[in-house]
Formats: sequence, structure tokens, C-alpha cells
Amino acid sequence: MEQEIRQKIEETVKDILSKADMEEMTEFKVRVTAFERLGIDFSDVNHKKFITEVVESFLLSTIEENGDGKEPKSKLPEEEAKETVKVKKEIDGVGDRLICKLADKRNVVVHDFRGKTYVSIREFYVKDGKELPSARGISLTSETWSAFKHSFPAIDEAVTKMQSNLRWDTVLSFEIAIK
Repeated sequence: MEQEIRQKIEETVKDILSKADMEEMTEFKVRVTAFERLGIDFSDVNHKKFITEVVESFLLSTIEENGDGKEPKSKLPEEEAKETVKVKKEIDGVGDRLICKLADKRNVVVHDFRGKTYVSIREFYVKDGKELPSARGISLTSETWSAFKHSFPAIDEAVTKMQSNLRWDTVLSFEIAIK
């Protein structure tokens, strides 16, 4: 990637992040917005890595500028009620490692079962004050997880194309409805 293009991408990403609601912004949204501004396809792995580096750099500089090691508070009280993905990385009483909360009752957990390591994405319920896994969800062996993880770029690209097609279909439908 040429230095001039890298600089243009970096400036654009930092501008997007500086004006964004950091509670709602995702790296995917940054790439889509940057694509809309620059017309560069960011589905390439090198572009994704570069954008990830710029986002991380921006977030670190924001925390450093705040001075207390914490991210700046940008939420309004009513926005605090909205839940976003929360990374926890804690171990529960059974030895399972809770990686993140995807939704109110949906978690990603890494655990061992019969000598094998699994990544589980499933719904949980509370019983006797303990959060327990339900049957609703999926458990992937570490090998399956690895194959799935390596497919993320292709999946992400397919999602981007699908969303782009949906937006385009909406625009066309709107134009047809007007005529």
C-alpha cells in the first residue's frame, strides 16, 4: 500500500472516529464509512489490518489524553441503558473463561469438556444466583474454531457485499416507488 494512500486512510479513519459515538461505532462501520468517503475497497486483509492499527492507535491516544487511564465518558444517561458487547475475560466458579457478553443472556465462553477445549456461543440463564449455559447455542472444538476464525475475512466481505446490495436494492425500490 502506497504511503500517500495509507496517510489518506489514516486521516479519514481518525476523522470518522473523532466524530463518532464511540459506544455505537464498530471497526466494520469505520470501514464502511471510509469506503463511502474514499471509494477504496477495505475487504483486503492488509487494509483491514491497517485500519485495525489506526483504530487501536486512536483509542490509545484518546485514553492517554483523558489522563486517568479510562476512556472518556460519552454516554448520556439514556444511552447507558443500551448494552453493547462487553469483553470480560474472567473465570467463573466452574473454570470456564467468560470472554464476552454479546447480549443480555448470550455469552462467548471458553471451557474444557472431556479433555477438549471448546468455544461456546450460547444463551445463559440464572438459577440460584448462578449464570448457567442453556441448550441454545453452539460449541466449537478448538480446531473448528480455528477454521471458523480464519474464515472471518471471507465472511466479513460477504456481509459487506450483502449489506451493500441491500442498500442498493432499497435505493432502487425507492426510485421505482417515486416514478
